[in-house]
Amino acid sequence: MKSNNCNNDFLVTILSREMVRTFILYGSEGCHLCEHAEALLVACLNPGKHQVDLIDIAYDDRLMARFATQIPVLEDEQGDVLNWPFSAEQLRAFVG
Repeated sequence: MKSNNCNNDFLVTILSREMVRTFILYGSEGCHLCEHAEALLVACLNPGKHQVDLIDIAYDDRLMARFATQIPVLEDEQGDVLNWPFSAEQLRAFVG
């Protein structure tokens, strides 16, 4: 149910953004390891607290040079990375 009070909606939006951590999962279409990593992310992360953007490195020469032999790679807002293979426990520790 949507609130009629615009100020409350604005505050909820601001608070929601502050609580959500954003990550990037670098991978490529057809990468079976990337599919495993995606499944682990879906199983372990809380959509209310974590957002993951999927980036296909095949469309960016810079990303291809950086990650071609390492995907999947999960990166946080500070640029810290979690390289595959990672377990559910390692993922949870990384995302905090």
